[in-house]
Amino acid sequence: MKKTRYVLAFALCGLTAFAHGAAAPVNLIPMPAQLTVSGEAFTVNAQTPIVVDGSDAEARHTAEYLASLAAHTRHLSLQVKTGAPEVGAIVLKRDPQAPVANAEGYTLDVTPQGIRIVARDEAGLFYGAITAWQLLTPMPGEGDVRVQPVHIRDEPRFAWRGLMLDSARHFQTPDEVRTVIDQMAQHKLNTLHWHLTDDQGWRIEIKRYPELTRIGAWRTPPTVSKASQPGRYGGFYTQDDIRAIVAYAAERHITVVPELDMPGHAQAAVASYPELGVTGTRPPVSPDWGVNPYLYNVDDNTIHFLQNVLDEVMALFPSTYIHVGGDEAVKDQWKASPAVQARMRALGIKTEDAMQSWFIEQMGKYLAAHDRRLIGWDEILEGGVPPSATVMSWRGTKGAIDAAKLGHDVVLAPAPQLYLDSMQSDLPDETTGRLPSMSLQSYYTFEAVPKELSTTQAKHVLGMQATIFTEHMPTLRHVEHAAFPRMDALSEAAWTPAKVRDWHSFLERLPSQLGRYRMQDIAYADSAFAPTIDLDRNAAIGSGHASVTLSNQAKFGNVHYTADGSEPGASSPLYVHPFTVNLPTTIKAVALANDGIPLAAARTRVLDLPSLRTRGTGELENCSGSDFRLRVQPTPDATSMAPTYLINVFDNCRMYRAAKLDGIAGIRVDTATLPRNYALAHDAKLVVAHKANTPQGELVVYMDSCKGKPIASLPLPADAPATFTLQGATAQQAGTHDLCLVFTSPITGPIWGVGAVTLLPADKSAP
Repeated sequence: MKKTRYVLAFALCGLTAFAHGAAAPVNLIPMPAQLTVSGEAFTVNAQTPIVVDGSDAEARHTAEYLASLAAHTRHLSLQVKTGAPEVGAIVLKRDPQAPVANAEGYTLDVTPQGIRIVARDEAGLFYGAITAWQLLTPMPGEGDVRVQPVHIRDEPRFAWRGLMLDSARHFQTPDEVRTVIDQMAQHKLNTLHWHLTDDQGWRIEIKRYPELTRIGAWRTPPTVSKASQPGRYGGFYTQDDIRAIVAYAAERHITVVPELDMPGHAQAAVASYPELGVTGTRPPVSPDWGVNPYLYNVDDNTIHFLQNVLDEVMALFPSTYIHVGGDEAVKDQWKASPAVQARMRALGIKTEDAMQSWFIEQMGKYLAAHDRRLIGWDEILEGGVPPSATVMSWRGTKGAIDAAKLGHDVVLAPAPQLYLDSMQSDLPDETTGRLPSMSLQSYYTFEAVPKELSTTQAKHVLGMQATIFTEHMPTLRHVEHAAFPRMDALSEAAWTPAKVRDWHSFLERLPSQLGRYRMQDIAYADSAFAPTIDLDRNAAIGSGHASVTLSNQAKFGNVHYTADGSEPGASSPLYVHPFTVNLPTTIKAVALANDGIPLAAARTRVLDLPSLRTRGTGELENCSGSDFRLRVQPTPDATSMAPTYLINVFDNCRMYRAAKLDGIAGIRVDTATLPRNYALAHDAKLVVAHKANTPQGELVVYMDSCKGKPIASLPLPADAPATFTLQGATAQQAGTHDLCLVFTSPITGPIWGVGAVTLLPADKSAP
């Protein structure tokens, strides 16, 4: 019976099994437009040369790139040769008559005589080489590899296949940016949208205006406690850095599109040159996330300043497009400024939205005069937009629909669907980000052409882009966790024809890609495959045993488990249906691919009365009134991945649902002092203030609802450390009730993060 279950699990997993010495499965991501498998395999070993025409320097560069990838990820040394194609070689050849439709297309054939890649252009040859590299790395391993006999004719669905990297909120070193570029190339993405200026930092050296980086590139993070005194944070890219990064990307057929935010998100610039702002005062470079109020002025001097900045930007970035932002420009300063209002009257402009349109139009005309094109977020549609502008739709897909119907080219980058700062799961060990989570499958199934567009209008859809805003991603490890493997799903959605895409096929191919990540030390998230260990807590508390259910988000892989605390593996019981255990015990579970390699790290859940009475930060719900949820770390510039705290910046209140209170006489709350560094603009009025009974406030626990009966009040410390524990008695109750935990401290003070809440029986409740 046990053997039958293993066979069933393998069938459900769907991975292709193969014997030792057999050709490896075709595990390509993104899936080519056309692929067939027939004939006999070809073995690549250290004697297999990569051959290019002697006169084709670009083909040789691509061949050397393929050789370096094979050496790094397969420990397979392949020599690059020039000359006529030969039997037993990997041949890269450019041919103007290659049967592909565009410059990024290629054909690839594997026969017993070798591997042959043909393309019209160097870009297509490069993408063919990426496919060849994937064929050489179908699974973790070293040395010789037998390659399936495939016949591929391939080209991308969309011309714009992008990733936005925000370096304004958190600064990545040039080497870290290159790491992102390398992975983009391996995923056949071709546009790096580089977000270089915002309220929290100006990251690009402008030689004419040195204060932009001397002042604007640095901020002082907020102090959250006396024990926490963060130093100055920041950094910037010199023009030499940028030239090197742009060249590095170009070698991998990636265009770098810079973004300089305007007219809003201008606080770092105004901190550097106060005359650029509306008020004439110098603010600090903002340590606050969100929507800050600082706008550029609209006088001629400011317009000329920004045009001078664009001169240096255009000299550094050869891209057709220059991104000018245009988003979240709160117009309060313009409305309050007599000078701005006078300027509007002089121009015959009636509204501040139309004033923004005029402002953006000045930039658009200037760029057009230099043979460049303006692209901006979908707010540039408000008040009218220059006819040549391209619109990047982030507030859902409506901006793309409206713009395409008006005849503008569009790029789909909607939030939350393609925002990588949205968390990937609700797992207890997930790191920072916004909720609701956006799963691997949600990325894979995203369709970039809105159904509301006609065939003609749909031609304005240039493509799609994922977005990494880094407010809560202070390190490259955070970025990698957010991006991978969701970037695989994005790449297939952007490259592969819709009729060819298949979610289950994608899952079958993904374990090979996870192996490539491991070989390159890419800290991908395993959230889609991590087992969840579920049970009815209250039933277990009452009965002393638990019915345990195991699953994972992707519903993929063979889940094995142990119930004795030992590490699970392929020889451990295979999960087929819920099983019962007696308390106390420790369950560990892991999802494995068919070859026995883990798809995710094993997860552990301790089942005893203290743990069952404890809810971690991710298990506490919002109180009614606001669905805003954000998972943050103890400081804005933390360098670790944990701990994290799930907060609602609008209401410092959490719900502990379905608490079994029989025999409970106390409560313990692990608490963190978190900075209230959120600029909420007009939404600040939505922040809920709870009346306190002491100057520093207290944590009040209510039964059933936040207007229910108070059963505990725990005073907050006057000088709270970074983390501390609140513990005290509760009025004893019977039955099962929701608990509302309300922090009553002033909303000008810190946000209190809850790490965990534990209900204490009578013998454990004393502080």
